Amino acid sequence: MWVASGPVFCRGVGLASALVTNAVNDDASTLGDLHARYLVTKAAVHAAKALTSPGWRPEQRLETLMECHGSVLAARGPGNPLPFGEFRQALSRDLAELLPDGVEPVELRGLSVVDQDGQVTEDAFDLDFEQRMLLHTLRKLDRGVSVLGVRELREEVEQETVYLALSKQGLQATYENGREDLIRYPSGHTAELADLRLPPSVVDFYQDIPYGSTHQGWWYACPICRWPMRLVLRKSAGVLAGSARCWHTPHAEMGASYLFRPTSDGSAAELLPEPRPERPAGREAVLFPDLDAIPEPMPADKHKALVRGIWRYTTIPGIPELALRDQLHKRGLDVDLWPSLDAYDLLVTIPGNGKCFKVDVKDYTSATTLASLIHAQEGDRGGAEWLVVPDYRAGQVPLLSEVCRKYGMKASTASAFAESACNQAGVRWA
Repeated sequence: MWVASGPVFCRGVGLASALVTNAVNDDASTLGDLHARYLVTKAAVHAAKALTSPGWRPEQRLETLMECHGSVLAARGPGNPLPFGEFRQALSRDLAELLPDGVEPVELRGLSVVDQDGQVTEDAFDLDFEQRMLLHTLRKLDRGVSVLGVRELREEVEQETVYLALSKQGLQATYENGREDLIRYPSGHTAELADLRLPPSVVDFYQDIPYGSTHQGWWYACPICRWPMRLVLRKSAGVLAGSARCWHTPHAEMGASYLFRPTSDGSAAELLPEPRPERPAGREAVLFPDLDAIPEPMPADKHKALVRGIWRYTTIPGIPELALRDQLHKRGLDVDLWPSLDAYDLLVTIPGNGKCFKVDVKDYTSATTLASLIHAQEGDRGGAEWLVVPDYRAGQVPLLSEVCRKYGMKASTASAFAESACNQAGVRWA
């Protein structure tokens, strides 16, 4: 489905299971822990943005940092003081240090918000968004969660604006075409983006190439998701070297990671692939992306990219959605994308016997947050019977299976699900 779709941060299925069981019930202390983790994460991410974003005046940075420090103090309560200096240090050290005493850190333990390159970490962005979505769902279910702030409402509106714009005509084909364009073209030349099958209000969510993705006025698209990669410069033994990696950590770990020699004359740098893991064999080889082509430099001028939230929670989970559709079609199975204007993601039908599989694809960094979301909704709100995660999230399946089982659902990796469906259709997957 639209909004709910990273390495797993669960450090023990027993603990995570307990959190899934308790985190979304009506116990005030449990909701208090969830809300405290969210407030701390939100404040830390805002503070990190103030520290790392260019163009801010010193007084703006300080004002924002003080506001964020105040938010953390409010979350901690009067019995848990925290000096401003310790707040600053925790941003690049361990986010769990900011939590009130007695609140279980879960995914926050060992997580820094500012990395060694002075940029906001990808996982911090994801956890902020995913916790917000869980609280948003609890609020809709009338679980006693307080109203979100102005920023949260604005970011929810971004997601809902896109969905409403694509679905307002009530035409399945129009919705599918627009959604697929957001997945296949998360960045590009302004002239090309203008030709996409998107309403003008959705095209507005394509913005200038992010500042952290350019070098000397050039940028490079990830070979997997096609969004601008993150570019950083580091000095080692007195020599300046550049690194280009996809902002989505699993893509970088799969091979979307390069080195380059920085330029100073406005020319484009040439990317050189870093050592990559071996391509998987067996069933996982079918969906594994082709990384042979090295990304070409593109000028930042007259190019745009989707805002981060829509890229992360529409484009990223959409990649396995389209890949499953395409590969299962090749093997003779019928697949419908986003039936009934996105009730769920895939309807897979076996020709002949008509057996169907209703599938929802999720790509969450936090397995415990996703499991809590399923628990809060008592399954999938659109009626999906399968919860499918990308193959690189295989470590999440045991926990997700545990909570899905309570609501008559099954959890699986994309390749394992596809192989099972093909076996029932009497065809080979790999």
